[in-house]
Amino acid sequence: MYRWITITLLTVALISVSIWGYYTNKQKNDLYVQAENEYQRSFHELTYNMDVLNDQIGTSLAMNSPDKLSPQFVDIWRISSDAHANTGQLPMGLLPIHKTEQFLSELGDFTYQTAVRDLDDDPLTDEETAQLEEFYQQSGQIRDELREAQHVSLSDGSRWMDAEQTLLNKDEAEENDMVNSFQTVEDSFDTSTEETPEDSTTSTRTEDHSYKNVTGDELTEEEALKEAEKIFGKENETDWSITKSGDGAITPMYSVSYDENGERGYADLTVQGGHPLHLLVSRDIGEKQISLNEGNDIAENYLSELEFNDMELFQSSEYDQVGVYSFVYEDNGVRVFSDAVEVKVALDNGDITGLTANNYFKNHTEREIPEPDISEEEAREAVNQDVTIQENHLAIVDDDQGEEVLVYEFLGTRDDATYRIFINAETGEEEKIEKLTDAEINYNSVL
Repeated sequence: MYRWITITLLTVALISVSIWGYYTNKQKNDLYVQAENEYQRSFHELTYNMDVLNDQIGTSLAMNSPDKLSPQFVDIWRISSDAHANTGQLPMGLLPIHKTEQFLSELGDFTYQTAVRDLDDDPLTDEETAQLEEFYQQSGQIRDELREAQHVSLSDGSRWMDAEQTLLNKDEAEENDMVNSFQTVEDSFDTSTEETPEDSTTSTRTEDHSYKNVTGDELTEEEALKEAEKIFGKENETDWSITKSGDGAITPMYSVSYDENGERGYADLTVQGGHPLHLLVSRDIGEKQISLNEGNDIAENYLSELEFNDMELFQSSEYDQVGVYSFVYEDNGVRVFSDAVEVKVALDNGDITGLTANNYFKNHTEREIPEPDISEEEAREAVNQDVTIQENHLAIVDDDQGEEVLVYEFLGTRDDATYRIFINAETGEEEKIEKLTDAEINYNSVL
């Protein structure tokens, strides 16, 4: 009898210990996942911060108006502060990244002190402009290295918790790709300081308002699926999913999707008229078979089939074997950036993999476009003299208040960067400047 009591007690104890061990291990794993998620968030935000910083610094170098330069410096200061905070949240205490942190601190101090002074009475000196040039070069170098580190993280599934353990074990430090990538960031910073002596596709800040250009009859779900077949180029055998927006939506929409053979597609169509607002196709893209120019022909034909008329290509780029083409509506020779449309084409077989027409259906309407109050020559005088102008157009963009204004659009270069500069055609003031984004590096080709 005592034997059975002992066996029972031992069994209960064993079960209790097992349960306690299970929950302890689960709690440990939950904390591990939480910490990893926080590290990943900080890392990817830091990479994004540095991307934006480089564009913003480059844009400031092309600016010629103190009224625009001061708020630009405020934005740079804010973003550098965010980047500095994200750097501090990574497990890098055992790896020296002091120079990168020092760069962010110095950039923040410079832009803050410059932004708070009156640039009309006390404009940038030649030394300060040279310092800004140096910041621009350094930020571009660090941005490229961070992108490569991000590529390593995403392609290899690297975890920051593993990197942290590597940092604790100096003998293994050279074996961790993430640690090596960040060390390269620091080393490249040294190189850039030694060698250097010194989205958007829309150009509009459309407010969140209702869609002006939605016309036609209301579609049933069956009719909406017919439209989906057309915009996706899919046959009847596709297994579709479709849902309708809830009651009270300002613009009722159908959300249509499919998932088959490793390919997923999603689109938003308006109930009225079945107009496509967004389209996205996700699949593995194969080796490039068609040129960026051939992809443009495909994009133009696609827009024509969907009855987007009088659209003009104003920008194209290539990212990982995908051509990205941005179009604006042309109204009697005036480019209307408020009515922008973007098309993505897979350059392995020419499939359409993306469409963004949200701004077009929000803004497109008949307009009475006024004559400019100043000449093109007068507008050119407002452009920074260090920018070499390549081409110009009349255009309509949204100002800082979201109101459409007539501008002269100048495409120009400064050093190795290209800018789109908008000068108000009524006042002659600098309306906005965009630094055109470089094509993304394909790191698979250099690893």
